[in-house]
Amino acid sequence: MKNLTQEVLDRIVTSVAAKKIIHGAAFRVEAADGSFSLASAAGNMQPDTPFYIASINKMILAAVTLRLVRDGRLSLDDKIRTYLPADLMQGLHMFKGREYAEELTIRHLISQTSGLPCYLIDKRPGQPKLMEELLSSHDAAWPLEKTIDQVKQMQPKFAPGQPGKASYGNTNFKLLGRVLESVMAQPLDEILTAVFEELGMTATFVINPDENRPFSPFYHKNHQVSLPLYLSSSRYDIVSTTQDLMTFLKAFFNGHFYPKTRLQELEQWNSIFFPFKYGIGIQKFYTPRLLSPFKAIPDLIGHCGSTGTAAFYIPAKSAFVTGAINQASSPSTLFQTLIKIVNKL
Repeated sequence: MKNLTQEVLDRIVTSVAAKKIIHGAAFRVEAADGSFSLASAAGNMQPDTPFYIASINKMILAAVTLRLVRDGRLSLDDKIRTYLPADLMQGLHMFKGREYAEELTIRHLISQTSGLPCYLIDKRPGQPKLMEELLSSHDAAWPLEKTIDQVKQMQPKFAPGQPGKASYGNTNFKLLGRVLESVMAQPLDEILTAVFEELGMTATFVINPDENRPFSPFYHKNHQVSLPLYLSSSRYDIVSTTQDLMTFLKAFFNGHFYPKTRLQELEQWNSIFFPFKYGIGIQKFYTPRLLSPFKAIPDLIGHCGSTGTAAFYIPAKSAFVTGAINQASSPSTLFQTLIKIVNKL
């Protein structure tokens, strides 16, 4: 740590929370060797305020999957038809007149290389994108069966595993969650709760109808979004804190789920959308030198979420950062904040 002090972090976090549509912010930064740990929050958040982590849940599902691979209970190259019912698989991936569902593997799901459309962010025939409806708080449950019925009406992007192609989406991880349930013979929320208990993530929980612990709201511009039906229907939408996410992040990169000596295997990067690439269950946020000519910005590896959440390892700085701004309409604000923090390390 060169220039990142508590005062500097407080200044960065207070500045982001003061922006027009940001209602609160919380960030935590720690060294890989434990030599420093800083946390800061502003606006309607405290350093330990629970928040909805959005797509960081994909990395947690990936961790569970990778542990099963490590333990020999499944292979990334297993066909998903082995674990999923035939009626779910039938007609799942019809691309250019050919059915590819039988060829889909766990690797395709966890690396976003299946070519399946995303029921959430892609165009639906004759309807608005589901994400647009949800951000307007048009709440509805979307269990897997309903999701797959929708996906079968949509157009796949490409054949599974096509070299150099990836397409980011929730569909892949919805299916992966059901695979985990099949292998482990447990409901997904129970599988995840066991991971949280194992790691001592006491403030982290899966959203469900019986869970009444409060968490910080997230927003789309100035609209507070409320989606109890949607979030509880997935069984893997999660609330956590910057501290608990830090615990998970450090466990992941220290080899708790998959051998540390083999973590580089996960860095099979494919471009999804600038400036992100996707590997095996992890994202890379990169800034080309052309966009930062005077100072190279190191890569961040981990995962982010659409509501302005982050959990990243910075290998070049041997540090970790977690945080949230709870704003779905301004992803650039989150990453500008991360860059400010990383530039002080």
